[in-house]
Amino acid sequence: MPDTTEPPALPVTFRPGRTRAVLLTAGATIFVVITTVALLLEKLGPGERLSFVFTAALLFGVLVLLARPKVVADESGVTVVNIASRRRLAWAEIVQVNLRPGDPWVFLNLSDGTSLPVLGIQPGIAKQHAISDARALRALAEARSPGGPDGPSDGPHDEHHG
Repeated sequence: MPDTTEPPALPVTFRPGRTRAVLLTAGATIFVVITTVALLLEKLGPGERLSFVFTAALLFGVLVLLARPKVVADESGVTVVNIASRRRLAWAEIVQVNLRPGDPWVFLNLSDGTSLPVLGIQPGIAKQHAISDARALRALAEARSPGGPDGPSDGPHDEHHG
């Protein structure tokens, strides 16, 4: 069955919205609960209370980091933001956008022969939304690839491999 998904208007940001909401809500709740417990326990000294608050802030920070992934597509390319990294790609570098059954997130096959995980599109909580986002990103990549309807035919961003 051919994929006839129309590319969305640019710029567009893809991110796992429900997962992000769950992580940020859990992080804020954990911070408030641990901080409240630290303030209510009368036997704790100031240093111990501070260690509780510091631990709560650390847990919140980890959950914020886990909520960071996104993909931003614009006219010149794609920025993939994963948990601890950010990578900018020109459209010509993206050979294929994959989200196979059982994959935890989208993978981009790149012109240099490598594959880049894209945690900003993941089927975890919202599988249909992730599939729709993957199709939209695939349509954008195909439309802007060298030789595609909107892409350059000479591939100015291709790297020369010898």
